[in-house]
This record gives sequence, C-alpha cells and structure tokens, in this order.
Amino acid sequence: MILPIILLVGLAIFFGIVLTVASKIMFVPVDEIVELVRNELPGANCGACGYSGCDGYAAAFGEDRETPVNKCPVGGPDLAAKIGELLGVAAGDASAAPVALVKCQGSNSVATNIMDYGRDMTCVAASQLFGGGKGCAAGCLGLGDCVKACPFDAIHVIDGVAVVDREACVGCESCVKACPKNVIEMVTTADRVSVRCNSTDKGAKVMKVCKIGCIGCSKCVKECPFDAIHVENNLAKIDYDKCKNCTKCAKVCPTKAITVVPKQPKAVQA
Repeated sequence: MILPIILLVGLAIFFGIVLTVASKIMFVPVDEIVELVRNELPGANCGACGYSGCDGYAAAFGEDRETPVNKCPVGGPDLAAKIGELLGVAAGDASAAPVALVKCQGSNSVATNIMDYGRDMTCVAASQLFGGGKGCAAGCLGLGDCVKACPFDAIHVIDGVAVVDREACVGCESCVKACPKNVIEMVTTADRVSVRCNSTDKGAKVMKVCKIGCIGCSKCVKECPFDAIHVENNLAKIDYDKCKNCTKCAKVCPTKAITVVPKQPKAVQA
C-alpha cells in the first residue's frame, strides 16, 4: 500500500514541477496599458471605433501607443480624456462628434406612397420588391431596419420616415449599414446645415413624388459665400470642410430641402 502512495506523490510532484516550468517558459506578459484602457471602455462592442469591438480597440494601444484616444463615440470626450491621461497624451478636439443624418424628409404627409407592404415588411425586402413603397425610389422606406439595428434607441420612424435623435446618437453607424437605400450618412455634431434629400432625379420628377425634395435649382450655390455647396447630378451637396453654418443656403431653398439644426443654448454660469 505504501508503494502506490509514494508513486502517486512522486508523480504529483513531478507534474507540478513540469507545469511550473512550462508556465514560466510560455508566460505571455500582459500589457498594463491594454488592461487599463479596456477597463475604461464602455463594452458596447459596436465597432464604431473601427476595431473589432472594445477588446480590439484596447489591444491596439498595446501594439501602437500612438493609436488615437478619441475613436470611441460611445464614451465621447470624457472617455478620450481618460485614455489620454493614461497614455500621457492630449485627447484632441472631440467636440465634433459623429452623428447620423437621414437624407430624406419624405414623411407620409409630403411624399407619395405607391403601395403598402404592411408592418411586417423590412426595408431590405421591400427594396428588392419593386424598389419599395415610396414614390421616390431614393427615399427612406420607413419600415424600420435602422431602428432595429440601432443599439442606442437613437433613431425612430415618425410618420413614415426615419428621424435621428442627435442627443442619443453615438455615431456607431449601425443604421448606416442597415439602410438598403443608402439614405443615412455620417456627419458631425458641428455640421448644423444639411441637404435632407437623396434623390438625383430632375426637379419636375422630384416634385411629383415629394413636396420637399431637392430640385437642383442651384439657388443655394449662388447664395453661399464660402463655395461650400454645389449641385451634382441634380442634387445639392455640402462640402463640410468649407461650410461655416451661415445657413444662407437654407434660407433661399424653395422646397426647404436644406435644414438647419438650431444652436444649443450656452450653459449659464452659476
């Protein structure tokens, strides 16, 4: 009875030594910065930072300390400042955060509907079936694929068209990827003026299906003092690198296809 016990104890000691040596040889050091950054990240794993979720973004700092600290739209400027503090770098200007823009105002009250698919239809399916139920082939179908895709409840279908809640939007681009009509694009919170139309049809055709679509009249182009808006393929487009948010283009737009986000009131100092 004593011999088997001795053998078992001996084997236990032997394998213990082997495992200890192996753990030392195969030890992979963990970058402290990666762990610290990962602990700060929100864990949304939306991929809006351009990496494969929060783990991927944190790991990037282990490979390159110069990875931008303000790539997480969910955490925003506060998170960028925290990560910058960990790395000892400036967070940079994060005041112009990404935000989704629906390039369509074709609600049921202003746009023509040519067929009703019912509530259970999706935008993807409807777009593959005669292009959808809207008279405008380029407009928002209003069936809510973007709503289902948004993990932050920042976009809703109101009166047949998708509307973004700019306060709730974190710029994750989930709605952009979900839209089969490419009606949604990303701008920034600093971009207050936008052309809310996606149609490249000529003006007369646009007006037949939507009362507030862009008709390519070029009045906005002539009015802009900064050369920041041009008509391309019958549709006005804003160059945000030049746009100063003067809103003159919106004031002369005859169909109100150009809209302006009101300025946020300044906080009152206590």
